[in-house]
Amino acid sequence: MTRAVRLEHDPLGAVEVPADAWYGAQTARAVANFPISGLRVHPRLIDAVVRIKRAAASVHRGTGRMDATRADAIIAAADAVLGGAHRDQFVVDVYQAGAGTSLNMNVNEVLANLANDRLGAPRGSYAPVHPNDHVNMAQSTNDVIPTAIRLAALEALVPALGAVETLASSLRERAAAFDDLVKAGRTHLQDAMPIRLGQEVGGWAGSLERGCRRVREAADYLLDLGIGGTAVGTGVNSEPVYAERVVEALRPLTGLPLRVGADRVQLMQSMGDAAGLSAAWRTLALDLGKVASDLRLLASGPRTGLDELRLPPVQPGSSIMPGKVNPSIPEMVNQVVFQVIGHDATIAAASEHGQLELNVMMPVIAQNLVMSVEILGNAARALDERCVRGLEANPVMLAHWVERSAALATALAPRIGYAAAAALTKRSVAEGVSVRELVVREGVLTAAEADQVLDLRRLTEPGVPGGDAPLAG
Repeated sequence: MTRAVRLEHDPLGAVEVPADAWYGAQTARAVANFPISGLRVHPRLIDAVVRIKRAAASVHRGTGRMDATRADAIIAAADAVLGGAHRDQFVVDVYQAGAGTSLNMNVNEVLANLANDRLGAPRGSYAPVHPNDHVNMAQSTNDVIPTAIRLAALEALVPALGAVETLASSLRERAAAFDDLVKAGRTHLQDAMPIRLGQEVGGWAGSLERGCRRVREAADYLLDLGIGGTAVGTGVNSEPVYAERVVEALRPLTGLPLRVGADRVQLMQSMGDAAGLSAAWRTLALDLGKVASDLRLLASGPRTGLDELRLPPVQPGSSIMPGKVNPSIPEMVNQVVFQVIGHDATIAAASEHGQLELNVMMPVIAQNLVMSVEILGNAARALDERCVRGLEANPVMLAHWVERSAALATALAPRIGYAAAAALTKRSVAEGVSVRELVVREGVLTAAEADQVLDLRRLTEPGVPGGDAPLAG
């Protein structure tokens, strides 16, 4: 059955629009022009643009530039959308015309039609509320979309960064629980000096904590808003008080300590602040991926791997091998990290491709940035709740591997010299005996001296093994 349509007009001529649509002509053109991915703009970005429209209408009502009837209708329409209504009306593809004009007009048209409906006018009439003259008053796509990117990214960052910080806290708790367990250290995936499991896990927490601090520093730049810059950052068609007042109106709508951008020309030209947040987020992702990879490695086995850690079983791991349990959550985290790296590469390329007064690659920057923040936060939350909190050590295998480590000969070097210690290392490996057993058997140390020099716990702290024992000269 043919879908009913209505006829609308824009500067290019007549356009057929679905009769039941709340959007209008320019949105319909975008749908026809960009059937690219089937992916729609991220809901957080939609919310950000709607909040900007709501704040602008409120400011214009306060200054008297827009009458209360129109302004209140726009505000009510915005509140309906922010409350969850009409979400299916934001139909433009992620990949669209530069700068995000299609997205901006999609929002303008939906809010205009909803406002007019409240005032008793039919869809597509655009009177008394017009999408450009009223919903978009004192605005341009060029200052709306950069502002929306900042709001959406910051909004997504609140729960995402919180999830990573909670994960770091859980790792700290596990580190404390594991602090008495000494294990083999490994560098280059080869035997290295002992380390406590608590120290190793605490290092993971420290990396995430440092990453979170970097992200917070980068995010602070996004609090500077260029709204009010209109077309090229100069503020043409906006009242002198508009920029400050719209930022004031956005603070309670977002819960963010937003600031009026001091240089709105610069904020329009550059996507550097978004790229900076993405880069900091990518760095955090790299450290999170390293944690996931370490978890997988230390839990490998259980019979043919290291088997030093036991991860909570969350699902069967094989469709053919009965009883097999895989490190499913860390595997998922690694895949999310790969995606975040890809998003950051896209953001970097798009940020570099601005020209003169505007970066027209903003739609892809917006989608990739918000998606990166959201998926990594969700991955961190899953890793925390479904893996780290139930993480257990395997003391038997920890002790097994550390005693077999050929690197324990390093503790002998201050006493017998590097060359002699190296020779013992080779013999330990070749004969399949522990360094402790070898030095006692060969008379290098007495059993008591071996216990003193090879005190595994003391080897995990600063100091010369063996205390006051004579050193090699």
